[in-house]
Amino acid sequence: MAKHSKRYREAKAKIDSTKLYNVEEAVQLIKDTATVKFDETVELHLCTNINPKKADQQIRQPISLPHGTGKSVRILVFAQGENAEKAKAAGADFVGAEDYAEKIQKENWLDFDVAIATPDMMRVIGKLGRVLGPRGLMPSPKSGTVTNDVEEAVNAFKGGRIEARNDKTGNIHLVIGKKSFKNEQLKENLDSALKQILAMKPASLKGRLYRKIAVATAMGPGIKVDTSDYMKEV
Repeated sequence: MAKHSKRYREAKAKIDSTKLYNVEEAVQLIKDTATVKFDETVELHLCTNINPKKADQQIRQPISLPHGTGKSVRILVFAQGENAEKAKAAGADFVGAEDYAEKIQKENWLDFDVAIATPDMMRVIGKLGRVLGPRGLMPSPKSGTVTNDVEEAVNAFKGGRIEARNDKTGNIHLVIGKKSFKNEQLKENLDSALKQILAMKPASLKGRLYRKIAVATAMGPGIKVDTSDYMKEV
């Protein structure tokens, strides 16, 4: 087992591993335990009761955080003609079609965080699923990344829209801010993310969506969050 640093052990000592903290307490603990010099990301980890092997129990939808993630998002848009011009005007970092599809295939180029495509571009990017799919980068109507309104999509993802997507174990991991955010901003982002994902609870799932909730900085220990406020059925 890897040894943790002295800084990590000191941070962990401030957390009662047997306690479930309310959102306000959890956010304050994030600040108290984030001691590295750089501006760490704040992560939300959701252990859910969904069965990821069931097609009707998948979660993959965009959510919008009130205060964004604090991250600079690099966006690739697959589009041509007028849509390409709109994407560039909206601030997309990379815009193209076959050229970028080929670059991804031949060079394994993945220097972007979100890929958006107009529906007519699916013929071009269909063959990229094997590369982009496992990394969660494949455009999809469910995630709001296959659309004719590329301007709105670029603005939304630049402004704080992120994708809530379960992994193969049924868990969901999200970045919800930076340690430099004010407590109230982190609290509102955390609360908003939990409520939006709760609203995505698959109809076929009986009982509660959330089994465990934890927050942490990228370099810090996990802080368990009281799930009782988010147990109401929707």
